Amino acid sequence: MSDFDDFLRHKYAYVAIGEFKPGCFSEARQLYEKAVSTYERGFQGAYLLQEPGSDRGIAIILWNSIEDMDGHQDVVYEQTLGKIAHLFETPPVTSFYEVCSEIGLPQILATVGAAAK
Repeated sequence: MSDFDDFLRHKYAYVAIGEFKPGCFSEARQLYEKAVSTYERGFQGAYLLQEPGSDRGIAIILWNSIEDMDGHQDVVYEQTLGKIAHLFETPPVTSFYEVCSEIGLPQILATVGAAAK
Protein backbone atom coordinates (compact mmCIF):
# COMPACT_ATOMS: atom_id res chain seq x y z
CA MET A 1 0.00 0.00 0.00
CA SER A 2 2.91 2.40 0.62
CA ASP A 3 3.89 2.30 -3.08
CA PHE A 4 0.38 3.42 -3.95
CA ASP A 5 0.50 6.17 -1.29
CA ASP A 6 3.86 7.33 -2.70
CA PHE A 7 2.29 7.47 -6.16
CA LEU A 8 -0.49 9.73 -4.88
CA ARG A 9 1.85 12.08 -3.02
CA HIS A 10 3.00 15.12 -4.97
CA LYS A 11 6.13 17.18 -4.55
CA TYR A 12 6.02 20.92 -3.99
CA ALA A 13 8.00 23.59 -5.77
CA TYR A 14 9.19 26.96 -4.54
CA VAL A 15 9.56 29.25 -7.56
CA ALA A 16 11.22 32.67 -7.57
CA ILE A 17 11.29 34.86 -10.68
CA GLY A 18 13.50 37.92 -10.61
CA GLU A 19 16.06 40.17 -12.16
CA PHE A 20 19.44 41.00 -10.72
CA LYS A 21 21.33 44.24 -11.05
CA PRO A 22 23.51 44.33 -14.18
CA GLY A 23 26.45 41.94 -13.87
CA CYS A 24 25.28 40.39 -10.57
CA PHE A 25 23.85 37.09 -11.81
CA SER A 26 27.11 35.18 -11.33
CA GLU A 27 27.44 36.28 -7.69
CA ALA A 28 23.77 35.48 -7.09
CA ARG A 29 24.27 32.01 -8.61
CA GLN A 30 27.13 31.28 -6.23
CA LEU A 31 25.03 32.34 -3.22
CA TYR A 32 22.07 30.29 -4.50
CA GLU A 33 24.25 27.20 -4.81
CA LYS A 34 25.62 27.78 -1.30
CA ALA A 35 22.12 28.03 0.15
CA VAL A 36 20.83 24.99 -1.73
CA SER A 37 23.82 22.90 -0.61
CA THR A 38 22.57 23.22 3.00
CA TYR A 39 19.15 21.67 2.24
CA GLU A 40 18.59 18.16 3.54
CA ARG A 41 15.31 16.70 4.79
CA GLY A 42 12.74 16.54 2.01
CA PHE A 43 14.90 18.33 -0.56
CA GLN A 44 14.38 16.86 -4.04
CA GLY A 45 16.44 19.08 -6.32
CA ALA A 46 16.93 22.64 -7.52
CA TYR A 47 17.26 24.48 -10.79
CA LEU A 48 18.45 27.98 -11.54
CA LEU A 49 17.53 29.21 -15.00
CA GLN A 50 19.01 32.30 -16.64
CA GLU A 51 17.51 34.07 -19.62
CA PRO A 52 20.37 34.23 -22.17
CA GLY A 53 22.06 37.60 -22.39
CA SER A 54 20.30 39.01 -19.35
CA ASP A 55 20.36 39.10 -15.57
CA ARG A 56 16.82 37.67 -15.34
CA GLY A 57 16.25 34.23 -13.96
CA ILE A 58 14.00 31.67 -12.36
CA ALA A 59 14.86 29.54 -9.34
CA ILE A 60 12.94 26.31 -8.78
CA ILE A 61 13.45 24.24 -5.64
CA LEU A 62 11.60 20.93 -5.23
CA TRP A 63 10.49 19.52 -1.87
CA ASN A 64 8.66 16.41 -0.63
CA SER A 65 6.25 18.55 1.41
CA ILE A 66 5.47 22.10 2.44
CA GLU A 67 6.64 21.21 5.96
CA ASP A 68 10.05 20.18 4.60
CA MET A 69 10.22 23.41 2.61
CA ASP A 70 9.46 25.49 5.71
CA GLY A 71 11.83 23.43 7.89
CA HIS A 72 15.00 24.25 5.92
CA GLN A 73 15.09 27.90 6.95
CA ASP A 74 18.08 27.92 9.29
CA VAL A 75 20.82 30.41 10.13
CA VAL A 76 22.86 29.71 6.97
CA TYR A 77 19.73 30.13 4.84
CA GLU A 78 18.86 33.47 6.47
CA GLN A 79 22.44 34.77 6.16
CA THR A 80 22.63 33.77 2.50
CA LEU A 81 19.24 35.33 1.79
CA GLY A 82 20.52 38.55 3.37
CA LYS A 83 23.57 38.52 1.11
CA ILE A 84 21.58 37.93 -2.07
CA ALA A 85 18.77 40.44 -1.41
CA HIS A 86 20.83 43.52 -2.37
CA LEU A 87 21.72 41.94 -5.74
CA PHE A 88 18.12 42.07 -7.02
CA GLU A 89 17.02 44.91 -9.29
CA THR A 90 13.57 44.57 -7.69
CA PRO A 91 12.33 41.98 -5.18
CA PRO A 92 11.62 38.62 -6.86
CA VAL A 93 8.10 37.29 -7.32
CA THR A 94 7.80 34.04 -5.36
CA SER A 95 5.15 31.33 -5.41
CA PHE A 96 4.57 27.78 -4.22
CA TYR A 97 3.21 25.09 -6.51
CA GLU A 98 2.14 21.48 -6.25
CA VAL A 99 3.99 19.38 -8.82
CA CYS A 100 1.15 17.66 -10.70
CA SER A 101 3.19 15.92 -13.38
CA GLU A 102 6.82 14.90 -13.44
CA ILE A 103 8.53 13.24 -16.37
CA GLY A 104 12.27 12.75 -16.22
CA LEU A 105 15.16 10.36 -16.17
CA PRO A 106 14.16 8.49 -12.96
CA GLN A 107 10.73 7.71 -14.41
CA ILE A 108 12.20 6.65 -17.76
CA LEU A 109 14.76 4.37 -16.09
CA ALA A 110 12.07 2.80 -13.89
CA THR A 111 9.95 2.09 -16.96
CA VAL A 112 12.89 0.57 -18.85
CA GLY A 113 13.87 -1.52 -15.82
CA ALA A 114 10.32 -2.83 -15.38
CA ALA A 115 10.07 -3.71 -19.08
CA ALA A 116 13.36 -5.65 -18.91
CA LYS A 117 12.06 -7.97 -16.18
